[in-house]
Amino acid sequence: MDDYSLYEWIDIFLRHLQVERAMSHHTIASYGTDITQFAKFLEDRGIRRWSDVSREEGVAFFAQTRHTTAKRTQSRRLSSLRSFFSFLEREGAIARNHLKTLSFPKPDRTLPRALSVEDLQKLFSVVASPVTPSGAEISAKNSPPDNGLALALALRDTAILECLYGTGMRASEITALEMSNLRLEAGYVIVRGKGAKERIVPIGEYATDALSRYLHEGRPTLISRGLRSPLRGHQRDLQHRIFLNHHGAPLSRQGLWKIITDHAKRAGIAIHVTPRKLRHTFATHMLQGGADLKSLQMLLGHASISTTQIYTHIALRHLKEIHEIYHPRG
Repeated sequence: MDDYSLYEWIDIFLRHLQVERAMSHHTIASYGTDITQFAKFLEDRGIRRWSDVSREEGVAFFAQTRHTTAKRTQSRRLSSLRSFFSFLEREGAIARNHLKTLSFPKPDRTLPRALSVEDLQKLFSVVASPVTPSGAEISAKNSPPDNGLALALALRDTAILECLYGTGMRASEITALEMSNLRLEAGYVIVRGKGAKERIVPIGEYATDALSRYLHEGRPTLISRGLRSPLRGHQRDLQHRIFLNHHGAPLSRQGLWKIITDHAKRAGIAIHVTPRKLRHTFATHMLQGGADLKSLQMLLGHASISTTQIYTHIALRHLKEIHEIYHPRG
């Protein structure tokens, strides 16, 4: 079993993550980057087989980058390598997993600052404007301006923002949404999260209205552009994916990220706004409104309640503010 090279085993492992564990492309790419960096480190030390790796190589690898790499990145790399070496051990490629005993102090878990209600209102106002579509979508080369496209993109961006803030979905989840996932009349969507696990997420009136208008007035325009586009490889997704780019192809995570950041800049919001920050804002506002951690865990799609508990300090801070305002001796 050890006839394969360092990189051949990496390819086998990544296929395993894709086929058997149904991990997202983004997660698999992160695993590949982390393990490949270790493989290059081993090659520089003359090691050509994973079975020749000892604990010392692992210690030396992390020691080499400890001053230039964030603790969170180091922790993620160690997690990637541990998973990989456990896989090698199960496959009989190594006799013993020497990295099993490696450990680092867990990095502090910090949350980005949530958006205020005022910032959200500014963002919604800017996104809803069809006059100046997202800079990520239309460049100065588009002349004369396509007013139909501008309206379609404004409707799409409004629906995206309402869904991100109204449901707490991840960027990868919202870009993967398909028409079959919608149950608008019943008031929920079926979200496919990490590890291909599905969950039902309620969707409010604002998001429902924004989605309905986009689906009826905006998405058909983008589909028609997709049918005329030379990018034929995406046409099979046109009738399924909900959110499309200005070419009519499925919107990517990178495209979503740029849409949100560009609109935030136009709105004059001081802090950096991303899809992830909107997810945290959703969680923060839910807790401040009285939601319990278990319900929030289900809405966010966290496998463990311990992941959701990073929001506990938000709820405690909010309770303290309430206590100070209303208690006679607060």
